[in-house]
Amino acid sequence: MSNIVVAGAAGRMGRQLVRAILEREDVQLAGATEHPQSPHLGMDAGLLVGNESLGVEIVAGINSVSTSFDTVIDFTAPASTRELLNYAAAERTRLIIGTTGLDDNDQALIKNTARDTSIVFAANYSVGVTLSLELLAHAAKVLGPDYDIEVIEAHHKHKVDAPSGTALAMGYSIADAIGKDLKECAVYVREGITGERPHGSIGFSTVRAGEIIGEHTVMFVGQGEQLEVTHKATDRMTFARGAVRAAGWVADQPPGLYNMSDVVRPA
Repeated sequence: MSNIVVAGAAGRMGRQLVRAILEREDVQLAGATEHPQSPHLGMDAGLLVGNESLGVEIVAGINSVSTSFDTVIDFTAPASTRELLNYAAAERTRLIIGTTGLDDNDQALIKNTARDTSIVFAANYSVGVTLSLELLAHAAKVLGPDYDIEVIEAHHKHKVDAPSGTALAMGYSIADAIGKDLKECAVYVREGITGERPHGSIGFSTVRAGEIIGEHTVMFVGQGEQLEVTHKATDRMTFARGAVRAAGWVADQPPGLYNMSDVVRPA
């Protein structure tokens, strides 16, 4: 059984992760953390999600967790994730990372840490999104360079990074499939007199409004036809259940860097 700590347990995703852990019998909530200024410090994690008391107190940071644990699920912010990576490297703690907005240095730190422990890192823990990444790669290969590609994503107004990590993952999946470098062919901003669309470019459009949980559409537009691949999340528990599934799966894996495709791939 995996003993899991949820980082950022009082946040939007943190609460869902606690609920998702309580749904399963093969994992156990061993700890819950928040930032040092959180008003939820000292609160029982079970009561936080409307459950009975679990005897798991929300504490300030990973070093304050007093019980034994082997895995941390982290959907927080880049600064917090960096601290957890350093901790995991020293303690050989397994990590499930869903933080977005990570830069190239953060990505390198994740790869380095995965030499010492098992890490699952995914832009999206939905099984549907995981499948869509494979579908998009296949579509890009089959349709070829004569189809213009646009990635459109929408999230709630509180999201602080753009494009979303999932939109970028879709872009990378498509670019890799057709032998391109997304950093060289992506177009993120259009304003004013832009001129004609650069051949072979991958465009991104972002919507931030209301309480949209997450919607992603990729358009392949050719001469006389248009193909769209769309995924819509209607409940954050979709992501939480996927992350907890990953936590159970990674318990049997050697040190290394894994993604959600590894988790859902048939044995």
